[in-house]
Amino acid sequence: MKALVTGATGFVGGHLVEVLRERGDDVTALVRSAQRAAHLGAKGARLVQGDLHNMDALRRATAGQDVVYHVAGVVAARNAAAYLAGNRDGTANLLRAAEASGNAGRFVLVSSMAAGGPSRKGRPRQPDDASNPVTAYGRSKLAGETVVRGGGLPWVILRPPTVYGPNDKDNLIKVYRLARLGIAPVFGDGTQELSAVHVVDLARAIAAAGMAPDLDRKLYYVNHPEIVTSAELVRRIAQSMGRTVRVLGLPGPLARGILHLTGAVSRVLHRATILNADKANEFLQPAWTADPSAFMADAGWVAQYDLTSGLADTWRWYKNAGWL
Repeated sequence: MKALVTGATGFVGGHLVEVLRERGDDVTALVRSAQRAAHLGAKGARLVQGDLHNMDALRRATAGQDVVYHVAGVVAARNAAAYLAGNRDGTANLLRAAEASGNAGRFVLVSSMAAGGPSRKGRPRQPDDASNPVTAYGRSKLAGETVVRGGGLPWVILRPPTVYGPNDKDNLIKVYRLARLGIAPVFGDGTQELSAVHVVDLARAIAAAGMAPDLDRKLYYVNHPEIVTSAELVRRIAQSMGRTVRVLGLPGPLARGILHLTGAVSRVLHRATILNADKANEFLQPAWTADPSAFMADAGWVAQYDLTSGLADTWRWYKNAGWL
C-alpha cells in the first residue's frame, strides 16, 4: 500500500507513520521542514517538502498514492479566517491534488470532535447526530469535512476527542506538570464528562480507516468507550505518577475572564493560542463524549489502552524522555 501522510512531523501524524511502516506500507510524508522530518526519512518514509498551499508539492506528494491520510491541521490561529485557511482551504487543495493524480483510492480525513460539537451528559455523540461546533476551530474543521464530502474521492472522516500519549506536547502534558505540584485547576466545577483516546490507538484506527472495506463515505467517532469527568481525569493523572492532587474548579465567569486575558495578551504579541475567549465555549460545556461502537464494528478496531494503562504509559514516556 502506498500512502501519503500530512502532518507527519506532528503528534498524531508521527505515530501514524510508525504504524504504517510497521505494517509494510510505502509512506510519503508531506513536510514543511526536511530537517525537522529527518527522523521520518530514517524510518523509510519518502519526504516531499511543502505545505497545503503549495500545489506543486501537493501534486508530487499525491502522485501514485493508494490512500491519502490528511492529519495536518491548524489548532491555534489568530482569527477565524486563519483557521479556515488551514483547515478548509488546505484540505481543499490536498483533495484537488489527490483527485487530479487519478490514483488515490481513499481520502482519510482526521477531523475533530470539535466539528461535531459538545454532547449531553449521559448521552455520547453518535456519528449521525447533527453537528453543532461552538468555536472557530470546530467550525473550520466542519468546513474541511464538507469539502471532503463534496469531493470526487471515496472518503472516511474520523473525529477523535482528547488525544494523549507519548510525544504529546500540547494537551495533557500541562495537567501532568500541574499535578506534580499537588494542585491543578479545571474549567467549571469538574463534572464535565470526557472521552479520550491514546495516540497509538488513534494511529491504528487511522491506518485501519485507509484499508478496511465498506467504510467509504462514512464518519466515525474514534475513542475509548470509557467516560471520565474532568476532575477525575486530573486525579487519575496524579495517580499515574504516584501522587495526590487537589482539584481547583474555576467558575465560568472566572474562567472566561482568564481566557479573555490570555487571548488579549497573545493578540498584542501577535501570537496564536488556544487559550482565548472563544475556547471557553468548549472548555465550559457539560460534556464532550462520543460513542465509538460504529467504527469498532465496521473496522474491527478496538482501543488497547484504557485510561489507567494509557496514562501510565504516557507518564513512563515523559520520564524517559526527560520532559517532566
